[in-house]
Amino acid sequence: MDVERVFHMTGGVGVTSYAQNSSLQKKVSDKVKHITLDTIQELYLTTTPKSLGIADLGCSSGRNTLSIVRDLVDIIVGTSRRIMQTSAPPEFRVYLNDLPTNDFNTIFKALPDFYRELQRVTSYESTPSPSIYIAGYPGTFYGRLFPDKCLHFIYSSNSLHWLSKVPPALYNKQGRSINKGCIYLSKSSPQMVSQAYFKQFQEDFHLFLRSRSEELVTGGRMVLIMLGRRDLDHFDRGNAFLWELLTRSFKILVSQGEVEEEKFDAYDVHFYAPSKDELEDEVRREGSFEMKRLEMFEIDKEVGEGTSYGTAVATAVRAIQESMLCHHFGEEILDNLFEHYGRLVDEEMAIEEIRPITLVVVLSKL
Repeated sequence: MDVERVFHMTGGVGVTSYAQNSSLQKKVSDKVKHITLDTIQELYLTTTPKSLGIADLGCSSGRNTLSIVRDLVDIIVGTSRRIMQTSAPPEFRVYLNDLPTNDFNTIFKALPDFYRELQRVTSYESTPSPSIYIAGYPGTFYGRLFPDKCLHFIYSSNSLHWLSKVPPALYNKQGRSINKGCIYLSKSSPQMVSQAYFKQFQEDFHLFLRSRSEELVTGGRMVLIMLGRRDLDHFDRGNAFLWELLTRSFKILVSQGEVEEEKFDAYDVHFYAPSKDELEDEVRREGSFEMKRLEMFEIDKEVGEGTSYGTAVATAVRAIQESMLCHHFGEEILDNLFEHYGRLVDEEMAIEEIRPITLVVVLSKL
């Protein structure tokens, strides 16, 4: 499956859209917002550019996209006035990047209101609001996107755990998956499966770092937030276990004759949750960045009133995976699949807590 041509968050603002089902992702970015804002503030104070280049890689669509942009602009405008004591903050060049199939139109439609609100909150006495230029930049971030040394700050949240493709080494000479009966790493997966996923992560993350090193100015910063795992064990009761529950949900549909077993066996996800050690090793191996910070955290499990945690997880995963699932299985299975999935998550949470891990890393360009 061509990930770049098929994969995207569910667009629009409908019931199953990413815009309406990304509250868990917002919790993740909010949990480490202080790290993000401290990083760009430090960057601005040490480089004082007149034109600040910012890129959000894997921006998706919906309220989260422009929310982080406003936070970044607010902190720099405030810093320029309070600390730098300058009447004119820098201009902002903001590049919103995602795959070409992303729903950029929803973002663009929200820009007029965004600009008006930003002008209202950043105007100060007789000082005009800063100039902000926002553009969509479609394309995979596993490769070059921008001209040399045009960026000062790169932000990426909930994106880098997605690989550029399903690892080719998952398939034998006949094109059949060696991870039969699973859509991701599980306890029953052969050792070759974890090796295939890790190798693909290494290749992708190295290319990501190499590409960004050419686009960032010296001293530029990156804040990268991604799903991860606690240690070397690939199968823990965290992100890998959530994929295991989706596998079980598929097996229910197979047993009921709603999904062909052969079709199920042919489906694998392009996902990898690295450990802290794996991230550190890849940054060291690529050599263009200094690691300033690396932290591991969990988000709280509280969800809206009348909604279970399982339902919240199911709607979030559906908004993320719907494009790939529809392409492979057809959309008619989705309602039943995610009804089973939400129920299984709640049942397992009643037995023992599921604890997905997220990593945040701050890098400085050498």
